[in-house]
Amino acid sequence: MNTRLIALALLSALATSPTTAQERADAFPTRAIKIVVPFPAGGPSDVLARMIGQKMSEDWGQPVVIENRPGANTVLGAQQVAKAAPDGYTLLMAIDSTLTMNQYLYRAPPYDPFNDFAPITLTAKTMQLLIVNAASDVKTVRDLISKAKAQPGKLNYGAGTITTKLTGYLFNKAAGVETVLVPYNGSAEVAQGVLTKSVDFSFDGPSASLSLIQGGQFRVLAKFDPRPFRRFPTYPSSPPMCRTWTRSRCGSVWSRPKARRRP
Repeated sequence: MNTRLIALALLSALATSPTTAQERADAFPTRAIKIVVPFPAGGPSDVLARMIGQKMSEDWGQPVVIENRPGANTVLGAQQVAKAAPDGYTLLMAIDSTLTMNQYLYRAPPYDPFNDFAPITLTAKTMQLLIVNAASDVKTVRDLISKAKAQPGKLNYGAGTITTKLTGYLFNKAAGVETVLVPYNGSAEVAQGVLTKSVDFSFDGPSASLSLIQGGQFRVLAKFDPRPFRRFPTYPSSPPMCRTWTRSRCGSVWSRPKARRRP
């Protein structure tokens, strides 16, 4: 993570003239910085924000506070940052749905993704996985599709973002099955749902489920990305779903910090 890039981006977002930009560059930051994470604690955005915040604090000598503000498909967290003072001290750990999808899903979202925020940097891209509890009788994607066709409307899946919810919709459409969405506020809740068997399967990134995959509690049926699953480079049961089953383009979820833009 390039902390220098973050510092430069923040300062450019704050600048109103060459003189004030230099003054702010010399002074910033002089107090604590807040990073708003629009998901519950324990998920990938939260973990990433804490890693970035620790490095920022070490480099700048100022505390960095992580505030979790989950709900409404990241709208609550984004709204909080959009209303904050445009001084660079309140940042948003935004994801793709925050900046691209919500404006089409809500009639009047309480923030403008183009004008309310100033971009800083892309921090991460993660792949989506199709996951079941290891105790499930479903061993492969073919098993899951066969079971779903035999029990239309009976199987359910967990998803915590707009992206993963859409993945579930595309899976249903491509496989010709009817499974039911159980919405969650983030990856940590999705993983708990699979672990407790509250849902039959899930679409999610690997971060919150990685220890459970490694420990044998979860089984990965497939991934929605052509890249190798580097933690498990020889994992044979996770073929690219986008090539094998859905015949659609592979996709990934990205995360990017945003600062409140100065009017």
